[in-house]
Amino acid sequence: MITLENVTKNYGSFRALSDCSTSVATGEVVVICGPSGSGKSTLIKCVNGLEPFDSGTIRVGDMSVGDPSTNLSRLRAQAGMVFQNFELFPHLTIMQNLVLAQRKVLRRSKEESEEKAMSLLRRVGLEDQVVKYPGNLSGGQQQRVAIARALAMDPVVMLFDEPTSALDPEMINEVLDVMGELAQEGMTMLCVTHEMGFARRVAQRVIFMDLGEIIEDCTKDEFFTTERSERARQFLAKILQH
Repeated sequence: MITLENVTKNYGSFRALSDCSTSVATGEVVVICGPSGSGKSTLIKCVNGLEPFDSGTIRVGDMSVGDPSTNLSRLRAQAGMVFQNFELFPHLTIMQNLVLAQRKVLRRSKEESEEKAMSLLRRVGLEDQVVKYPGNLSGGQQQRVAIARALAMDPVVMLFDEPTSALDPEMINEVLDVMGELAQEGMTMLCVTHEMGFARRVAQRVIFMDLGEIIEDCTKDEFFTTERSERARQFLAKILQH
């Protein structure tokens, strides 16, 4: 479903990604973890075409992300993205947030778009919030709306960029539960997260990054139980003690 080959990304003289290669199979859940500044978010944004990259290739299904002829609207419909800070339109109601891209990108009718939106809001437990604005919802509710909005585009893969990092602790589980349900239903998922409990419970593979490089790319059992690289051991020792 997703293939990255020798992807490199620079910000001026700073190398954010260095020769990164990996793949995600259809139906697979892969967690990307690592310290701050390791390139995790940059990598996942390159997959969605939100960040250009300098060399290498990225393919999502039949689309080549770096190809100038690639329809980025189609790419982003196929690869749904959920961000740290929700990125909902504050001046639109919850229903309008879910309908807008369906109408503009997928050319669905108003009735079809609203029907799809309602079914997804029921799925994430927010069908009673349709006329509210994002500012009237809790952080956990806003993130569930953001997930529903991405799903409204019928994506083949979901990308999550630290979806719980901006949430209060008591709101984290309600978002992780929705993500876990998607995984159980067979959604292909690439998730940047520090939630190691989620990784242990849901992921098939874990990618560990540091200084723009993929240091580890292995099954979750190997990552959590086998002797890994010294840098990965240091990271796990710090993050699992809390």
